[in-house]
Formats: sequence, C-alpha cells, structure tokens
Amino acid sequence: MYSSAADECPFDFGSDPGFNLTRFLNSGPCSKKTLFGSASSVYCKESENLTKTVFKELMEKKLLQSNAGALCVGPQSASAVLALRHLGFFNAFNIERHPFFSLLKRRFVYELDFQDNLFDFVFSDNLDRVSVPALLVSEIERVLRPGGTGAMLVGAHKIHSGGFLKSSDIIHACEIGSFSLIVFKKRLESFAFQLPDKCASVTNNGPYMKYVERPLGFPEPSYLPNYMNISSRSKLVYINLGAGEYAKTSVAKMSKTYCGDHHAAFEVYVIDHRASVLSSYVTDPGINFVYHPELSGNSSAPEITSDEFMSAPSDDEGFDFARWFDETVSDGDFVVLMMKAELVEMDILVELFKTGGICRVDELFLRCSDSGADCTKTVESLRKSGVYAHVWLGD
Repeated sequence: MYSSAADECPFDFGSDPGFNLTRFLNSGPCSKKTLFGSASSVYCKESENLTKTVFKELMEKKLLQSNAGALCVGPQSASAVLALRHLGFFNAFNIERHPFFSLLKRRFVYELDFQDNLFDFVFSDNLDRVSVPALLVSEIERVLRPGGTGAMLVGAHKIHSGGFLKSSDIIHACEIGSFSLIVFKKRLESFAFQLPDKCASVTNNGPYMKYVERPLGFPEPSYLPNYMNISSRSKLVYINLGAGEYAKTSVAKMSKTYCGDHHAAFEVYVIDHRASVLSSYVTDPGINFVYHPELSGNSSAPEITSDEFMSAPSDDEGFDFARWFDETVSDGDFVVLMMKAELVEMDILVELFKTGGICRVDELFLRCSDSGADCTKTVESLRKSGVYAHVWLGD
C-alpha cells in the first residue's frame, strides 16, 4: 500500500532565504511569550512557520487529519503544537525536555510517559541531539498507533533513511537544506487485533475458518453462506465503506449466494464522500447512501490566527461510524462489510475492534491497492484473530 523507499519528494516547502534551518534545529525551546520581542521570539516564529508548512504538506497528501491526536517531541515542540493548533488541531501535546537524566535511575531516560498506540501523529526534531537515537525512535513508534503517521527532522549526515524504524515503513524522505524530513507510517500488522472475550461472530464462524480461501487473493472467495445456514438471521446487511463505485456489481454478484438461502434481499448501505456515488444510487430502492466527508482524506481545516485558539471548541459533529454501526446493526443480523484498505478506513477498522463492533461483522472484505503488501498482512492478522476475512478482488 505504501512505498518502503523514498523516491522523489512530493512535498513543496518553498524557499525562504531568510530562514536558517540549522539555527532552528540548534536553538533552545520556544516559549509562547518573550520579553521586548527578543531574538528568540523571531526564532520561535520561524520554527512555527516551518513546522506549519510541514504539517500543511502532510495534510495535503492525506497523511494527517485535523482530528488526529498528536504528540510533538523535542526542544521546538511547543512551537510545533502552536502550529498544529493554528491549523485546527485541538488534541496536540508536547514534550520539550527529552530525554532527561534521572537521578533516581542514574541514567538518561528515553521512555515517553504515554501508553502504547495512543497517538495518530508524532513529530520530532530531536534525534540529532540525543546520545542513543534508536531508543527515542523506538519510543516514538511505541506510542504511535498502527496506521499512524510519524515525521522526523534529522541531520542527513547523521541519520540514514530512518534506519532505526522497526515497526514502520518510510513513505517519503525529503531534503530541506542540509537536513532531511523522514515521513513514515506504522505498519498495521504491528497491531494485535484483540477481540472481546464474548464475540458472537468469532463464536459463530470459528468452525468454518478452515474453509476460508488460501492463498490470499484466490479469484473466488469462499463465501461463508456456502458453509453456514444463515436463514435464521433477522436480516442481511451489506455495508460498503469508501468504495461505493463497486457496490452495485458486488451486491448483484453476492446476492445469488447470500439471499438465495435467506429468501430476503440485502439491506444495503453505501458510505462515501463523493456526490457522484450519491447520484448513482439515489433512485435505487433498498440502497441507503450515508455521507461521510472524512473518507476523502481531506483533513484541511480553517486556520485560526488569533491567540484565542486555546478556547476555540473542537468540531465533534462529524460522522461517527462506530456509533452509526451500533445503531444500525443488531445482534441477530448477518453483516457483510466491504471496505477499502486506505488510511481513514483502517482507522475505522481499528475503532470497530476497540468498541467491539467487529463482533457483529460476520464477513469482512478488504479491497487492497495494487501493491497490497500491507493489506494482505492485515487480512492474515484479522484471520488469526478469528475474523472471517477476504482480500477483495475485482468488482
């Protein structure tokens, strides 16, 4: 799904002859207010402008969303948080003094005081200043959730292509003067898909897992109703997440297998952000279109230029898939979920595991991109957890 090597840099950072990146990386921590507009306030403004440019480019490339939980690590982390909040992020934290020397432990402490898989985005400009950068990188990966994005500004002559990353893949490495910006994503298979102790779909499907097609991507999936009697289910529910253009053909193809046994048609939900998908289904009876704007990956938000951003409310009115799913699907239904293996969709999948909603999904189809390496590993991980999952090929 993602390139593991850095090719041509897709980011446009422009050029500012008045900006000294070396001075930015070697300067001390920024404070929000300085006395008499001192030189440090100029440096802080420069660092905020640079990090804001980096963050905006990541947002443009759909690698960062404004609702992300973010952590910034390093001496300039305060200005990085300011930049994020000016861009509409309200769930951003920073750690300035890291690593630090612990008198109690009699050593430098690299551990970040956060739980595993907590943040959607982690940014650091501190690797050139720590004695053991591999330990800091390991901590950054630990607190970054699977599928999350990380970015590091490093000295190109000191750190080669993020070689310390163990559970992530580099997707871009770009030169900015004599430094490099390394952008990476934590691999989804590093996430252990853990189900609740009582999970209906796993209990029901367990005896049939031996029938799921192998190898992955076999042309014809081993549809669950070929082995399981689903006639007693309350209703058949088909949910298409982010791939509405394939809904008609896939429903038509699957109906012969699923609906023949159940003697009822699918209750179809197409969840997408494109008006073209809506217009193609608006006249079709039995098909419900659900608008989910965040599936576009366009996480741009109005910039907040006032210092009053600290009191600005966050926008919690967006579409909550997990809540919608809980309200729409009942325990007695037979549920088929088909979804793309893209960033936003994978976030939703992880959320279904966290909320237990995955226990109402009887059969899961994951549509992989052309590269598909991460996607197939994710399907294997899903199967190991007990989910009857397929790689979705064709229409």
